[in-house]
Amino acid sequence: MTRVVLVDDHQMFRTGVKAELGPQIEVVGEAADVDEAVAVIGETRPEVVLLDVHLPGGGGVEVLRRVLPSQTRFLALSVSDAAEDVIGVVRGGARGYVTKTISGPELTDAIGRVAEGDAVFSPRLAGFVLDAFSATAAPVADPELDQLTAREREVLRLIARGYAYKEIAKELFISVKTVETHVSSVLRKLQLSNRHELSRWAAARRLI
Repeated sequence: MTRVVLVDDHQMFRTGVKAELGPQIEVVGEAADVDEAVAVIGETRPEVVLLDVHLPGGGGVEVLRRVLPSQTRFLALSVSDAAEDVIGVVRGGARGYVTKTISGPELTDAIGRVAEGDAVFSPRLAGFVLDAFSATAAPVADPELDQLTAREREVLRLIARGYAYKEIAKELFISVKTVETHVSSVLRKLQLSNRHELSRWAAARRLI
């Protein structure tokens, strides 16, 4: 049996994940933010941590920074399929990255493989990692994009894909009002006027 700690700031999501995992997985601890995660991982010493990328207190990368090196292996489980998120946690020390569209059996298998030392990625995300670590694809700095928080980038990407505010709220487990706040912040930071300009801005940077 593989001992796992589940780190995500949405309790309902954690409950759903536990219900979907196979009997060979034992969830020995849970955490909702960076400080809780560091404490629980230290107390339980799991084989694998399922780690959300966006957490209160600094995000998944901060958990990795404070915990590694250790015998525990990390598998990122996130709603985000953004290249910068994938690359960030892999550079931080995660052994894999899968999105929340994954099925229970697939996630159970991924945890087992990571526990055994394999690297596991959702198919499309593997390309990000290969590109990022190849000598010919060094990331280019984008000062405008760097102004945005990780959550603002998620909202921007979904806006650019044509999602309505209600759909974004459902996808990211946040309220419609919070979506509106993030959109307003993005428009202000990028000095854009409306969601159509946002979409063009995102498309020009291949963020869609």
